[in-house]
Amino acid sequence: MNCDRDSGIASGCDSYGRMLRRRWLHGALTVGGGLMQTAMLTRVAESIARAQESPTAQRAKPRAMILLWLQGGPSQLETFDPHPGTIIGGEVRSLSTSLAGVSIADTLPRTAEILHRATLVRSMISKEGDHERATYNMKTGWRPDPTLVHPSIGSVLCHQTESNLEIPRHVSILAGQWSSRGGYLGSPFDAFRMGDPKDPLPNLKSYIPPEVFEQRVSDLEQIESRFRRGRMKDLDSNKTLQSISTQRAKTMMASQQIEAFEIDRESSAIRNAFGDTPFGRGCLAAVRLVEQGVTCVEVELSGWDTHAENHALQTGRCNILDSALHGLINLLIDRDLFESTVVMCGGEFGRTPKINIAGGRDHWPTGFSTVLFGGPFRRGHVHGETTSKPIDEGKEPLDGVKDPVRVEDLHATLLHGFGINFSEETLTPIGRPLARSQGTVISSLYSDAG
Repeated sequence: MNCDRDSGIASGCDSYGRMLRRRWLHGALTVGGGLMQTAMLTRVAESIARAQESPTAQRAKPRAMILLWLQGGPSQLETFDPHPGTIIGGEVRSLSTSLAGVSIADTLPRTAEILHRATLVRSMISKEGDHERATYNMKTGWRPDPTLVHPSIGSVLCHQTESNLEIPRHVSILAGQWSSRGGYLGSPFDAFRMGDPKDPLPNLKSYIPPEVFEQRVSDLEQIESRFRRGRMKDLDSNKTLQSISTQRAKTMMASQQIEAFEIDRESSAIRNAFGDTPFGRGCLAAVRLVEQGVTCVEVELSGWDTHAENHALQTGRCNILDSALHGLINLLIDRDLFESTVVMCGGEFGRTPKINIAGGRDHWPTGFSTVLFGGPFRRGHVHGETTSKPIDEGKEPLDGVKDPVRVEDLHATLLHGFGINFSEETLTPIGRPLARSQGTVISSLYSDAG
């Protein structure tokens, strides 16, 4: 079978002209052998496929994570946990999904087609109701501490794994003001920030002759060496990072791996499947980066803070999310990356069950939704539920949540799923030993939970 890059998924090839494994196997079964041999191979292939799709199958540790970050607080009631026809339901309607007996909001029709591949957590709880603090909490697994900056989940994953990549291992696309950071692990673990993938990365190409470029680099190194030999001779160069950063930048500029950022190398059919939006293009770039070996990619979709006109604004955001999420999951599957990649989709909190006087919903850190795909997580599983009744005055909101999952529990579960000892302590720069997470693993979210 011959593959060409323009033919795309429809021909059974990926964007690099490689035959997809499952389609190759299907084609191989039609060649040679005789009917008995073919039938036997078919049964073997079907057995393998069933094992891969089984919700209780053992899976290898994932090697990458894609975080679809919905900044501003997506409404659980207009997305993954609708309660139509109730006093809190608003204008949303429910929509049946590929997971029998489970409905989501009619704002996400394409996502409904792939829900059988997801673990849907409807009972997330947090103690943070402010955007900045809650974002910090969800991205790090810790509440803000004035004495320490904690690393984000992507930074921890990069810190705990080895790589020979020539491009950044931690990438944040369309990042807002609260981009993921390395915290006490150091700035090398900060996310590399970029904008809309339709635009080329800035400053990667040198517009001066190579010999001039190399001379300038040499001049810079001479200045640095004199600085180190002078009054600051005892300064640790690993802490200034100037020489290290310069070398990394040079390596990246000359690397072929930067092609992973270039989504125009994909066929128009694949690009269109994600939607013609910055977020859709970011999700396509995320797949390409994971395929190249990047450890964590964060793609942000902002605009979910709907204190007024909640239904219309949430629906508009969902239209963007729906195509992009559907396209991302399907492309991961087609490129045999789904099992080795964890996709997490969610925001810093949800929206109140009560609709305010402006037709909006306010901040709600109790009983919101987060969706997980791929890696070791169960396929077609819903954890927790929320009440369809308004919370009575003077009653604790938690009374309306079944099987709650704390933010720190989600982080412990994620880290454990990557094979990382989340309780192991790291010595922070101020000499304080600190565990990676203080949460508890929710084992029922894993594929081997039984």
